[in-house]
Amino acid sequence: MLGVLSLVEALTMQRLLFASLASSAFLIYLDPEHGTNRVKALVLSQSLAAGLGWLTFVTLGAGYAGAALALVGTILGMVLLDVVHPPAVATAMSFALRAEEASNLVLFALALAVTVVLIGLQRVAVWSLLRLRARPERPHVPPHANDTGRRSGADGRRGRA
Repeated sequence: MLGVLSLVEALTMQRLLFASLASSAFLIYLDPEHGTNRVKALVLSQSLAAGLGWLTFVTLGAGYAGAALALVGTILGMVLLDVVHPPAVATAMSFALRAEEASNLVLFALALAVTVVLIGLQRVAVWSLLRLRARPERPHVPPHANDTGRRSGADGRRGRA
């Protein structure tokens, strides 16, 4: 996680991508098996958001009109495709409001890196949950709880030791 954050900082000043990554990580840790955290939802929603954000930036420039259009388009697209992952809206905003000197290729690579990290987080969280659920619980029996002080003799009769 820190590696991706460092990559974002080193390659570009697009710190708005942090919002998307942090929000997605929180949702994945909160409930990794929820529908919003499925791999399909992560990939499609983040890709849709990056594409719409970039498209509005190219057509309308870095401003509020493009950001608003990217926001609404991302929400509608996620709902219509049934791949809702709310943090993707932050990705759309980061592409629509980006600094003009940032490279499209760098931003796309960063969005892809963020998505890969999120998928990795989701997979590790689900794997960990499954491992925890697979452990059989052993009932706690205190030592000597069944010991009544009697022992069986060699002849099988019960008596005092």
